Amino acid sequence: MAETVADRIEQDILAQGWDTGSILGSEAQLIERYGVSRAVFREAVRLVEHHQMARMRRGPGGGLVVTEPDPGAVRQAARVYLRRADVTRQQLFDARAALELAGVVTATEQLTEDGIAQLTEALRVEAELVEQGVTTGHARNVHSVIADMTGNPAISLFIEVLAQLDEDMVQQGWISRDDPTDRAALAEASHAAHEAIVAAIVAGDAPLAQHRMRRHLQAIADLLTDDVRAD
Repeated sequence: MAETVADRIEQDILAQGWDTGSILGSEAQLIERYGVSRAVFREAVRLVEHHQMARMRRGPGGGLVVTEPDPGAVRQAARVYLRRADVTRQQLFDARAALELAGVVTATEQLTEDGIAQLTEALRVEAELVEQGVTTGHARNVHSVIADMTGNPAISLFIEVLAQLDEDMVQQGWISRDDPTDRAALAEASHAAHEAIVAAIVAGDAPLAQHRMRRHLQAIADLLTDDVRAD
């Protein structure tokens, strides 16, 4: 029953346009609206709070307040699920390649001056980090900017999840067992690949951007594959 009420609350939030900060109603009003006991309603609230759809604010003027979901929590949950599902390297590559190759075409077609500025800034920051010897934690940024440029939240979310998982697997399976020189060389090669991909996007050449993205992703995928064979 609590799950049913939680679903109805979600539908009400969607029907109102997911107006963050708005109040759906007081506890008494919502118990009457949904026709359930206080215990069932409070369990439903616990569910919607866990899903970051709304939270109960106590006191005068309080009630069930619509909240903004945290995409970071969604990404982490997806990463945990994929790890538990024992996703293989090839499965990860296939899924990520399909999304990134589609995304780079859309990003090229919808390129704006603001998008160019974001890509330029992402490359600048990455270059500084690589020069400072920071070899991990920044490689996803350019990919995330390209994904955001598609204007498709689903592509942005899933690319971020897969890119993070890909980075985790490379670090744990290859980088962590090699010397700093190898890690630095990998970071420099990745940055050079990003520069080439961005250049193709800015030039409006979607096929070339796709080709360079595929080559870049394949190079990343080959790292762990080669390491496994070496073992």
